[in-house]
Amino acid sequence: MNSPEQPLPSFDEVLLCTPQTSAEQVGLFLRRCLIPCRRGERIYTMLYADELSYDVSCRAEELFQRLQHYSSSYRLIILCNCERDNSYLPSAFSHYKVHMIPQRSRAEIQQYLQHHFRVAQPSNSAASVFKQHMCVGIVSSERAGMGK
Repeated sequence: MNSPEQPLPSFDEVLLCTPQTSAEQVGLFLRRCLIPCRRGERIYTMLYADELSYDVSCRAEELFQRLQHYSSSYRLIILCNCERDNSYLPSAFSHYKVHMIPQRSRAEIQQYLQHHFRVAQPSNSAASVFKQHMCVGIVSSERAGMGK
């Protein structure tokens, strides 16, 4: 995010974990991250890793331990819910834990995201529904079941 022209992460750089995420999916992701190849300076991110099942988490840690010896220059970020930091994967990687403080203001982050999520030519797309022709929007309500 040092420049507005830096791209957002691509689909293969991010793994959104759920309780249904398989060990194979996590394994493929870790292999992309830890086995060196000519992909440049990518940053790989596992989101909600605390949601992984115990079995998948154990297998992920074992694979990580085996593969990290292939490269010392990998970039892997594992994001977890701070209320679930006692689950397996956050506990296993707790010695790598870094408390992060955002280096940019909220306004700068929003501006960066708006730059990348704005549809240039809003024709008959869903972007015409969201503010400022964004192709991404968040709909929320304080009351459940209100027709979102």
